[in-house]
Amino acid sequence: QVQLVESGGGLVQAGGSLRLSCAASGRIFSNMGWFRQAPGKEREAVAADRWISTRTWYADSVKGRFTISRDNAKNTVYLQMNSLKPEDTAIYYCAAGGSGRFPPDGATYDYWGQGTQVTVSS
Repeated sequence: QVQLVESGGGLVQAGGSLRLSCAASGRIFSNMGWFRQAPGKEREAVAADRWISTRTWYADSVKGRFTISRDNAKNTVYLQMNSLKPEDTAIYYCAAGGSGRFPPDGATYDYWGQGTQVTVSS
């Protein structure tokens, strides 16, 4: 059974950093992504990777600040978030499966984590 377990969220001041982790059990996925949903807003893609081609994708709003990476030995994907802004406040979700196409479409991801809250204070 596939499970995605996220960790690393929390409260941080603007300009600070957090690293989210997503540990996958059951299998290694070629395509992984991070999405977020803020109160009253639709879910949006934040970052994604395509393991086979080692390509990554980032939303314009996080380019240069966020980095997606993975450790296949641990079957874990990370989202390093630097220079955080109050508008980054949201629940962040890890997703696995995907079509491998960019920009990532959440509807194509088969598995989702439970979400982790990130709150950035001004």
